[in-house]
Amino acid sequence: MTLPANDAFSLGLAHDQHRRSHSLSRSTSPKVSFSSSTKSTSFSPHNSVQANGMKRNGKRRVSSRQNSLHLPDGAPILQDASNSDDLRTLVQKDTDIKSSRNTPNGGRTIKKHVDWEIPRKILHSSIGFFTIYLYTSHGSPRHVVVVLSTALAFIVPADILRLRYPTFERTFEKCVGFLMRESEKKSSNGVIWYILGVNFALLAYPLDIAVVAILILSWADTAASTFGRLFGSYTPPLPRRLPILCLPLAPRKSLAGFIAASITGACIAASFWTWVGPMRYSDLSWSWDQGVSTAFVTGQEPVKSALASIGMSGIKAGGWLGLSAITLFAGMVSGVAEALDLGSLDDNMTLPIIAGGCLCGLFKFFGWFA
Repeated sequence: MTLPANDAFSLGLAHDQHRRSHSLSRSTSPKVSFSSSTKSTSFSPHNSVQANGMKRNGKRRVSSRQNSLHLPDGAPILQDASNSDDLRTLVQKDTDIKSSRNTPNGGRTIKKHVDWEIPRKILHSSIGFFTIYLYTSHGSPRHVVVVLSTALAFIVPADILRLRYPTFERTFEKCVGFLMRESEKKSSNGVIWYILGVNFALLAYPLDIAVVAILILSWADTAASTFGRLFGSYTPPLPRRLPILCLPLAPRKSLAGFIAASITGACIAASFWTWVGPMRYSDLSWSWDQGVSTAFVTGQEPVKSALASIGMSGIKAGGWLGLSAITLFAGMVSGVAEALDLGSLDDNMTLPIIAGGCLCGLFKFFGWFA
């Protein structure tokens, strides 16, 4: 039995390609049609569209073979001229989606929420003004140490109970939780380290140096935190090591905070020994007229004799020369001490200890030349 020519099957042989394509162009086999109320497109079994086009409303439609678009994945889309704009829009949207997948957060810029810790900073800074009031009113540093130690005797047990008993923790945080950082809610309270640092400075250093160290803790630390949050994203982070002394620094802190702490510490030292210090003149370690105090000069006989032999003794380090040296040194110490990374040690304790100790060392150095 002989099959009709239009219904014959092609075996897909190489020598039969011309005959198969010729028969398909004249084939009357059914086509799968996708139609809508506005337009219709027909596809043959081999995904081809008639090259001659169709007429609609008396107008010849442009061949859909000429208007084929390609998605980014390489899959061809056959379309007619009436929906070419819609398909171009789809291709553009698909390209935007794929490009956004290759960028962090899906191509969206997420603004990080900044916690300004305003109540905590107000309390932190107010300690400095209270310190100046006690100093200018001739308050006794020993009385301050006694009061702070008494407060510490209540704060430490309360902190232990807070960390061990969730019920007490909820009550404690309802009262003073607004003054605590999130990191402190699962560890020791920063107030404990603050009091320890202040007490150490008042007991170990001369009164004026201890006051300056407390002011650096109160104001330089606050300035570093505030300006670090404001401008830290515009400046590079600090290196892991100080280039000169190889001291460990905290990379989480920024250059903006370091500069703010340095400027604030320099202003504190210059202002204190120029205006605030003379209000209690008898306790000064350095004065404009006399330079370094005799307390830092006595006991330096071997060093002074060696310096006198080379003509480097008799320098009082007073006036503008001494004040400039103290200002620059205090600024450098404030920035470095605030940026140090000393592991689990809290900077509320280390900052006044380091700042006061370095200032004592500077005045000791001045005493060699006096």
